[in-house]
Amino acid sequence: MEPYICSDCPHGCGALRGELGNGFCRMGADPVIARAAPHYDEEPVISGTRGSGAIFFSGCALRCRFCQNYPISHDGFGKKITVKRLRETYFELIGKGCHNINLVNPTHFAAAIDKSLEGGLPVPVVWNTGGYEKVETLRRLEGKIQVYLPDLKYIDPDSARKYSAARDYFDFAGPALKEMLRQTGPVELDEDGIIRRGTIVRHLILPGCAEESMRILDWIAENLPGAWVSLMAQYLPFGSVEGIDALDRRLFPEEYEAVVDHLMELGLEDGFVQELSSSDEKYIPAFDLTGVEPQKGED
Repeated sequence: MEPYICSDCPHGCGALRGELGNGFCRMGADPVIARAAPHYDEEPVISGTRGSGAIFFSGCALRCRFCQNYPISHDGFGKKITVKRLRETYFELIGKGCHNINLVNPTHFAAAIDKSLEGGLPVPVVWNTGGYEKVETLRRLEGKIQVYLPDLKYIDPDSARKYSAARDYFDFAGPALKEMLRQTGPVELDEDGIIRRGTIVRHLILPGCAEESMRILDWIAENLPGAWVSLMAQYLPFGSVEGIDALDRRLFPEEYEAVVDHLMELGLEDGFVQELSSSDEKYIPAFDLTGVEPQKGED
């Protein structure tokens, strides 16, 4: 892609995205990916029986201290490809039978992805995001994304600042999730129980943050009618969490149970609840450039 001044994510840093990594995300204009392969560990309506065509992008618009994808989100591991190659990758995954194309951590490559989706795809496209989005960027993508799969990580600005370097996280995530739901409407499944369109909001329960998790569920219940909820318990002490509050340990069962009980009390029955046993490294993909082959004639 040609270099451009970027304001796609809430940081709005106005970086010149060119050949070299720049701005908060430290990425250039062309997408960088670390893995492209069928993925079977998403929610059942996304992974189905044939897998979700997951493409993991390097870099990030957040600095989550506990990120399980730390080597690619923080350290930037991956291979730069062209927009043309990205679109080819979609069709390679579709050819393997994947139910959808799952764009994992796509926010900072919105411009390249927008171009890569021109002409549409024969399967749904999933925007799998940390939730820190600008409404204006999402509106540019309208019609090209059928499924939004955002996190809603925080409602408290101090938590967002300490753990993800984004004190204004909820200021952007709240309106962004409402926009996602406006675009997709309620969740729709096909005859095989695979999602066609809709918004599924993920929330990862963090150690020591059960009360905040319950506040987040309250907000979802009040503001996102028709969205499904995926309550996640897979937290592991990853990244750079040593000495940070309770983040250097796993969830206590009583924390998990309190949040799950609150979810049920709110009547948020559409969606998924991870078992506490999901806190296991085996669910973290191998970031080994699987599926990131160059096109012929490319170095």
